[in-house]
Amino acid sequence: MQTNFRPEQLDTPRMQESDNILRTCVHCGFCTATCPTYLLLGDEADSPRGRIYMIKDMLESGKPATEAVVKHVDRCLSCLSCMTTCPSGVNYMHLVDHARAHIEATWRRPWADRLARTLIAHVLPYRERFRFAVRAAALARPFSRVIARVPGVGKRLGAMLALTPTHLPPAEAAGRRVIPAHGQRRGRVALLGGCAQPVLDPGINAATIRLLTRNGIEVVLAGEGCCGALVHHMGREDQSHVLARATIDTWTREIDGEGLDAIIITASGCGTTIKDYGFMFRDDAAWAEKAARVSALARDITEYLGSLNLDFSAANKATVAYHSACSMQHGQQIREEPKLLLKAAGFKVKDVPEGHICCGSAGTYNMLQPEISARLRDRKVENIARTRPDIVVTGNIGCITQIRQGMALSGAATPVLHTIELLDWANGGPRPAALSAKPEIRAPEISAVAAAS
Repeated sequence: MQTNFRPEQLDTPRMQESDNILRTCVHCGFCTATCPTYLLLGDEADSPRGRIYMIKDMLESGKPATEAVVKHVDRCLSCLSCMTTCPSGVNYMHLVDHARAHIEATWRRPWADRLARTLIAHVLPYRERFRFAVRAAALARPFSRVIARVPGVGKRLGAMLALTPTHLPPAEAAGRRVIPAHGQRRGRVALLGGCAQPVLDPGINAATIRLLTRNGIEVVLAGEGCCGALVHHMGREDQSHVLARATIDTWTREIDGEGLDAIIITASGCGTTIKDYGFMFRDDAAWAEKAARVSALARDITEYLGSLNLDFSAANKATVAYHSACSMQHGQQIREEPKLLLKAAGFKVKDVPEGHICCGSAGTYNMLQPEISARLRDRKVENIARTRPDIVVTGNIGCITQIRQGMALSGAATPVLHTIELLDWANGGPRPAALSAKPEIRAPEISAVAAAS
């Protein structure tokens, strides 16, 4: 694609990067075949190619964003399916991040949009605020139908209420903790605590800690908070960089102290952003080196487990539908590792039809674009049902929450779990709580090696 930036516009590394990305695009349109919003809406402006043209015009003009650009960029899920499909290697992720930052800096949103985004940005990334909000949501839930009819903000507030859990799990211990390995120590890792996940489902990290320590890995909970991913993809760069720097600083102290073999992440949406820290801070002299070190150590839990040669029983024959989160398969290019681990644990793994299409969660998307999100959710649940699974498994808390909601609305009783919860169970851990209503799914027969560890 030919670009027409003025020389003075290319004085910044960021604009140079976006210019390079734009020039890589050859207008081929392969991206339209795998774009969820184009699939649903059939509008070229809601395809990656269409958005690239609009972003190009916006950045070249140097003018504030327009209502049309904001509308269609906001509708993008950042699922990155287009990057997997693109034969030219267009880095759409970095381009749309630039566009969103430009929009936030130049466009004054309508009051209802500002309110919803401000509420999300000032609550979700902060664990205790989010926990308080979930308690408040429990009180407001009986009035959800009335709230949904409030002009301007009702649909979004209704979507937020619908996604909050009905029962709030107990709070986790705060501050830095080190959980020692069982037996001889084979490795030492830090585990991302995160922001929303420990409130919505602390059992995910608990299962991770059990499995790692049972297999000789010391786990450090360094006490960091939000990695910045949620607000980064909303275009709120200043806030996301503050959160990211705090996370980088916390983990760097661990790296420079006793050292880390890896930084383990159990939410793939966070993993995509943390692995991109090196790029995010590449031009920041004070943070570039530290950010790059953190990115280099970041591993999804399934990436790391593949190196441990875990002992599993092959006795569990439950059928598992594996939903590969977009941030996993497109953002991090992790496709086979989770399925290979599940198969090694004895589960019968089935791919979900249209597995490359987003479930509609996409970070904050299901709260900011509830209508499109709901259509994608229902489509995903229908495709999952075609595999006739005993259990649905995925590696991202957003997808878990979204698919659970879709299952409940469809009347299905299929449990939805994180991959690590099944792997922990198959390696000697406790039966996942989500399977309590499914007694027919029997426990794995643990081998003598696993039982003794």
